[in-house]
Amino acid sequence: MAAATESSPVLESKEADLNSTVLDLTSFQLHDLDSIELPSSLTELDLTANRLSNLDPRIGKLSNLRKLSLRQNLINDAAVESLSHWNALSGLEELVLRDNQMTKIPDASIFKKLLVFDVSFNEITSLHGLSKVSNTLKELYVSKNEVTKMEELDHFLQLQILELGSNRLRVMENIENLTNLKELWLGRNRIKAVNLCGLKCLKKISLQSNRLTSMTGFQDCVALEELYLSHNGISKIEGVSTLVNLRILDVSSNKLMSVSDIQNLTCLEDLWLNDNQIESLETIAEDVAGSREKLTTIYLENNPCAKTPNYSARLREIFPNIQQIDSEIFTKNF
Repeated sequence: MAAATESSPVLESKEADLNSTVLDLTSFQLHDLDSIELPSSLTELDLTANRLSNLDPRIGKLSNLRKLSLRQNLINDAAVESLSHWNALSGLEELVLRDNQMTKIPDASIFKKLLVFDVSFNEITSLHGLSKVSNTLKELYVSKNEVTKMEELDHFLQLQILELGSNRLRVMENIENLTNLKELWLGRNRIKAVNLCGLKCLKKISLQSNRLTSMTGFQDCVALEELYLSHNGISKIEGVSTLVNLRILDVSSNKLMSVSDIQNLTCLEDLWLNDNQIESLETIAEDVAGSREKLTTIYLENNPCAKTPNYSARLREIFPNIQQIDSEIFTKNF
């Protein structure tokens, strides 16, 4: 009750402005919207972090609405069904249903201009239903669910960001049509092999915490700038010599005994090699020769080579512009 009392002055001020276009009711602990005015002029409605278990039918009449966030509420499959009948919302561009209680992809076919669709942190077991989502979509987030298969993605020709991390995926598939994809997030799954179907626009890929034993499969992703492969079973750096735009390479917590195949990576700024089995610092200078001047961050802790006498000083000699070695940050002296 105290929260409601403290919030009421803010609510009153929002109710008074019938011409407002943005209404932010984040963290008001609302169980319903009975006491809230919803001006027809609204273009953005943010209901993040409340206690809503049903959708107020008045939302369905907000024909100017472009962004709707119902993140972190108590919305289940039955509650979200009404969305598919709200014709007035057909111009919605961003729909966030993250962190609720849904077990399936809701029917979003009514939204003909949708750009962002977020159903992460639910209990969704399948991507069935995505085929009804508009092909205008640019960002799709379905992380932290129970999805077992990549499917119903082939019509998203404009998609730029795909987030499917923390699911139960075993195979990378059905993404060959996503030729405009720039970011692919698949960390914390059960994937054993890389299959990127020739996607050449990708700039960021995460396959952290999977079951990879090989790095082959990235060679055609020539636009790639960030590659995250920590916590796998990789024993050799390979297949990255063509990735000349790579700025960040994270292969920490693997089974590497040496560094290889990165001499050509002249743009490399961050190199994460910690928690491997790399024995010697002697070959590091040669192996990372291409980015010797560019490299600003290197992690090598928890490798045998990190016990080398004057370890930090030696790395600073190799990389003249280094700013961070493991957790130690250096200030440049001018």
